[in-house]
Amino acid sequence: MPPEAANIATFVQIGQTGLGIGSALFEATRTAARAMGYLWINANIRADNEGGLIYYQSRGFQDYGVIEGYRMADGQIVDKRLKRYDL
Repeated sequence: MPPEAANIATFVQIGQTGLGIGSALFEATRTAARAMGYLWINANIRADNEGGLIYYQSRGFQDYGVIEGYRMADGQIVDKRLKRYDL
């Protein structure tokens, strides 16, 4: 990652979605990233994570790339979608 970009990963417990938790986490992250001088926020989302893709899209993240054939810690191979949010 370039030094002007912050990485983000947002997780909400199953059954706790739709309560505004993700929105609150993103607002705090966006505020902190700006205060720290970052220019954009990077998110790498598994291509099969429909909820995650929708979440980041709804926050205004834009697609900028794909990682094909990423090996997860458990050995599973997945594609990842790269998204960015310009601050």
